Amino acid sequence: MKKIMLFLVAAALVAGFVLAPKFTEGRDTITAPGLDLGQVAPDFKLKNIDDRLLSLADVKDANGNAPKGYIVTFTCNTCPYAIMYEDRLIALHNKFAPMGWPVVAIQPNDTDKKPGDGFDEMKVRAKEKNFPFVYLIDEQQEVYPKYGATKTPHVFLLDSARKVRYIGAIDNNAQDADEATRHYVAEAITAIEAGKEPDPSVTKAIGCGIKSK
Repeated sequence: MKKIMLFLVAAALVAGFVLAPKFTEGRDTITAPGLDLGQVAPDFKLKNIDDRLLSLADVKDANGNAPKGYIVTFTCNTCPYAIMYEDRLIALHNKFAPMGWPVVAIQPNDTDKKPGDGFDEMKVRAKEKNFPFVYLIDEQQEVYPKYGATKTPHVFLLDSARKVRYIGAIDNNAQDADEATRHYVAEAITAIEAGKEPDPSVTKAIGCGIKSK
């Protein structure tokens, strides 16, 4: 009898392993289907910290030209990981916006659950850090599910046609920028500029879960 029970338990574990839903590194394909590599990301109209409604089509590079692409980053004021990456986002924009790749930061959290991520608080934080990029609020939480963002920060690198070329983390060391050995977003842009595909093209986003209504 004991052998039969052990056999049944083992069979159940095997079945669970075989039948378990698969996950794509970088996002949860069950709870947030979102975008896959090569798909065209939807445009949007979101309020910027200067009170303008902006779409991706309205965002220009550092020279005032139509960008080659966009470093779309879902981030916020309050998540410790997002805070650790603020200076790195600023550095990415300052380096790559003149090359045609501006950062587009989007705050996706429900501000009732996270008052520190409210629109007025976003304005204050942007002023404190002197953000050189647009900082938009996904107030109705309509944009981040379409993209498949699950964390703050979570990057979706788009080319000029809004095609997704990279999804995931900014680099491989959230705690210490100086200790990062892979700079995924920078490497992805460099690859695209050279006519190659990013490698890796998907990494696991590390950060706080997005707070939904």
